[in-house]
Amino acid sequence: MEPVLLLHGALGSAAQFDALHTEWASDGQVLTTDFPGHGDAQPDGPFSTEAFAQAMLQLLDARDICRPVVVFGYSMGGYVALRMALRASQRLRAIVTLGTKFDWRPEVAEREAQRSDADQIAEALARRHRTQDWRAVVRQTANLLRRLRAGEALGEAELRRITCPVCIGLGECDRMVSPEESEQAARWLPKGRFERLLGVPHPIEQVPVEVLAPWLRTALERCLG
Repeated sequence: MEPVLLLHGALGSAAQFDALHTEWASDGQVLTTDFPGHGDAQPDGPFSTEAFAQAMLQLLDARDICRPVVVFGYSMGGYVALRMALRASQRLRAIVTLGTKFDWRPEVAEREAQRSDADQIAEALARRHRTQDWRAVVRQTANLLRRLRAGEALGEAELRRITCPVCIGLGECDRMVSPEESEQAARWLPKGRFERLLGVPHPIEQVPVEVLAPWLRTALERCLG
């Protein structure tokens, strides 16, 4: 099996994949890591999906991984995976995303940026970003979302350039991402497909590993087909 890289979402950390990592460890090499400025990873400039994609490619180099990898990206992690494919298509065998947002019209981006002002989950953020100022993580994330509005979002032209197989997954109960935007992205991808997960919400913590792991295996099998 190809090495598997797990990419977390905005305001998240690699620790959110602990159960999935354990579930998959017997299948082969599984990599998890924090994006710069998240979890235990030190910041390396302003947050951007482009910078995170470059950091993930550097991680593969640092681990001497020459074979193409398969990538599972949750939410923003899916966006980073697609950016990786644009930068270095030969490094990726396939991508599976879950809950990745593609509609970044100005009013949508501003709403999501405001939603990331998350004092109500301060305790969880403080635990997740143990060596960071979690308020700085929130501010940087809000700025990243606003830059997506300003032109950094992936559109039709970019998605049509991604040549590896991509499965766009969306939970049936996701309230942040619409089926319409996900299906449209899948249509633009040359080897794209769209899948719904019944009863699954957006927050990764609310998706049982016994649901996520089998779906991810199956989605990758269909991608690699």
